[in-house]
Amino acid sequence: MRFLLKFYNLYLSKDKNFARRLKSILGFVPYNMGLYKLAFYHKSALNSKLYAIQSNERLEYLGDAVLGTIVAEYLFKKYPNKNEGFLTKMRSKIVKRATLNTIADKMGLDVFLSQYNNTKLSKSMLGNALEALVGAVYLESGYNHTKDYVVNTILRKYIDIHSLESFDDNYKSQLLEWCQKNGKAVSYKMKKKYKFDKRDRFKVAVLIDNTETATADDFNKKSAEQTASFKAMQILGIVKQKTAPL
Repeated sequence: MRFLLKFYNLYLSKDKNFARRLKSILGFVPYNMGLYKLAFYHKSALNSKLYAIQSNERLEYLGDAVLGTIVAEYLFKKYPNKNEGFLTKMRSKIVKRATLNTIADKMGLDVFLSQYNNTKLSKSMLGNALEALVGAVYLESGYNHTKDYVVNTILRKYIDIHSLESFDDNYKSQLLEWCQKNGKAVSYKMKKKYKFDKRDRFKVAVLIDNTETATADDFNKKSAEQTASFKAMQILGIVKQKTAPL
């Protein structure tokens, strides 16, 4: 039955072009097309009273949990001699929002989002869609198939795992250490809290010796502080890289 549905989706369905584009990023033809369409519907493009059941939020929630488990298992097996602290940091580097946004962009998920959302796309929508996509694969194919997809098609294709080993993405800690060595004081100030994509968004400034050095916006206050710290480090010449290695 599933074979017939997949054949229909790929060659006869009105959504055959969507099925073919999905095949290019999944490596297989899905049979539940409605599930994958839902993965690309963002709540910001829907009626606020209906988005809970018509957006990708529930799939995103599921995909986030499944992705975290798969990455944890992958790292556990890849690094048999590393301790829990190392594994936790590595998992955080892989599943954090900025990394998922970049991976989703490289996968071309913006094309799918543009098709199903009449709204301006944000970076966070990319990572959300990737998690929702993982959730859809899990519901259709189960854990083992999803694990194979995540490891072989996402982790090994889009992430330089060895570069991440030595990459330190705790910019607040790095900036604090630099300031302490150079006799300077560092502090953070929330400049603004506002709504974006129907979610709270924070604008945070980092101050060096009470002088505003850099600002950043994010849906999470701590993430905004990290980004502002990174920008401050760039301005001060402490770091030269533009983004984390993937």
